[in-house]
Amino acid sequence: MKAYIVEKIEDKKFESGIQDIETPIIEENEVLIKVEYSSLNFKDALSSVGNPGVTRVFPHVTGIDVAGIIQESNSDEFTIGEKVLVTGYDMGMNTNGGHAEFVKVPASWVVKMPKNITEKEIMTYGTAGLTAALSVNELLNNGVTEGEVLVTGATGGVGSIAVSILSKLGFEVTAISGKEEKIPFLKELGAKEVILRKDFDVENKRPMGKEKYSGVIDTVGGNILAEALKVIKYDGVATCCGLTSSHELSTNVFPFILRGVRLIGIDSVEAKREKKIAAWEKVAGDFKIDTLENLTNEISLDGIKEAYEALLAGKAVGRYLVKI
Repeated sequence: MKAYIVEKIEDKKFESGIQDIETPIIEENEVLIKVEYSSLNFKDALSSVGNPGVTRVFPHVTGIDVAGIIQESNSDEFTIGEKVLVTGYDMGMNTNGGHAEFVKVPASWVVKMPKNITEKEIMTYGTAGLTAALSVNELLNNGVTEGEVLVTGATGGVGSIAVSILSKLGFEVTAISGKEEKIPFLKELGAKEVILRKDFDVENKRPMGKEKYSGVIDTVGGNILAEALKVIKYDGVATCCGLTSSHELSTNVFPFILRGVRLIGIDSVEAKREKKIAAWEKVAGDFKIDTLENLTNEISLDGIKEAYEALLAGKAVGRYLVKI
């Protein structure tokens, strides 16, 4: 089968590209999936350059998302021909991932495809869409049901989908982005206002600012999250799922003890399967957006290398969909 392989040439030197490899053989409680679509995520790009925090096993097939059809099954839970998807867990990290014609995974990682959504659509969401859906769910489940919501890193995969979902649900969305030329793109997705990163990511020693946002979906971390926490309204909620700005958070306790602000971490990798299933049902239902085509750059295995370069350089916009 054809697969996108990353190889370690020497210490800190890696090469990647398409190769022909053996189709994997499944064992007990595993399934073999014929891949229809996958996607690209920042974690995939890190894996492609040998980031040790993501991948330590080489040679390696990238791809933390996959949607396709059960080709073989050694599990009582799944039968040949069923449409399924997998996101997260160790797939695409130290277990071979979805950028291949076939992928084998433990049956416990697999989710049956929800109704009313196609493999192509669900991989346009992928891990980024699942993360966005989990984030929006946390706002809703914690009482944020209306008002203004701030989305950071808004032109990225998680951010752009979050903007679209929130807009569909009737929130007034303010987007933060470092890409001034993408302001029209964000407004097409439903953002009412766009703030440039350079105007928000500034040193501010005040412990709090004027209350403005009912909720925040943060995808970047660092000072941007710290500043966002200062302007959340009383009893508001912020979710955090990324660190492209920084993994560090320098803040103070005033928003938490004087305004009752809550900061909730979002992890879509090891989230319980039941939680993932509930989020995917929302994606196929209430959260399903009609701006998917605006978010999508469809490529084949041949286009992965160039797309990784764009992701690592911070030049990617929206989602990369991989047709296998």
